[in-house]
Amino acid sequence: MSGRFKAACIQLSSAREVEPNIAAASALVRAARHAGADLIMTPEVSDMMEPKRAQRLAKARDEDSHAMLGAFRDLARETGAWLLLGSAAVRRGDDAERLANRSFLIAPDGDVAARYDKIHMFDVELASGESYRESNAFRPGDAAVLAPLPWGLLGMTVCYDLRFPHLYRALAQAGADFLSIPSAFTVPTGRAHWHVLLRARAIETGAFVFAPAQCGEHAEGRKTYGHSLIVAPWGEILAEAEDGTGFVIAEIDPAETEKARRAVPSLSHDRPYAAPARWRRNRSARLRRAARRPRP
Repeated sequence: MSGRFKAACIQLSSAREVEPNIAAASALVRAARHAGADLIMTPEVSDMMEPKRAQRLAKARDEDSHAMLGAFRDLARETGAWLLLGSAAVRRGDDAERLANRSFLIAPDGDVAARYDKIHMFDVELASGESYRESNAFRPGDAAVLAPLPWGLLGMTVCYDLRFPHLYRALAQAGADFLSIPSAFTVPTGRAHWHVLLRARAIETGAFVFAPAQCGEHAEGRKTYGHSLIVAPWGEILAEAEDGTGFVIAEIDPAETEKARRAVPSLSHDRPYAAPARWRRNRSARLRRAARRPRP
């Protein structure tokens, strides 16, 4: 690792067409670079928030012809910054019906330094009535990714991955100093869990957390929570976005990762244990039987 640097999280409100999103994101990347950012990150699905599966599939492109990826590679060369295109919908050669929700780390020379395909699919029905079946449109990835930066190692994840702490523990134990979590969190889950989960992942791993987020209202009435965050290894929030588009920036001292892990060295304290047997019976029946057992 070498020296301090500045990290910026871009907050977008992506539309359903790609070109306007390229223009909006590019302007904010340039502004963040002008403010001194060395690493600049955008949210999940920066390229398009297209709610219709058929239209999304029709608009998606492979990497070679992906307009936003190409624009960001040019933008990295123009600005001389490291860029994380939080994620984009990318056609896969091995699956004609499902896309990859892929995050790209782009070096200042425009080369793609690392790729990560979102592992955990957001297949849920919320109490608000919102329903999501991400696995219908995207094929999940199957590999964690650790990427070298000039200042340390970046563990790449996307949005719903946030709820699976074992992924982050594995990244940290493999050497991650920083964790990227570009997201498009819903409003109900964002209000309830966003800050708590991001701070928890930072504390558990002793790593910096970078979480650029989508915000506002998108096509077909979808709403995202925003509140892009930069969190320190001890759990302090270093920067948080207000409502609306823009960016937040913070100075990052990689030495804080080592300091946090020395203070609480839990990453080296794993112990083997036997997993509990899964209880398959009705819980109420179990409790009734337990209540009838004679007490000593």
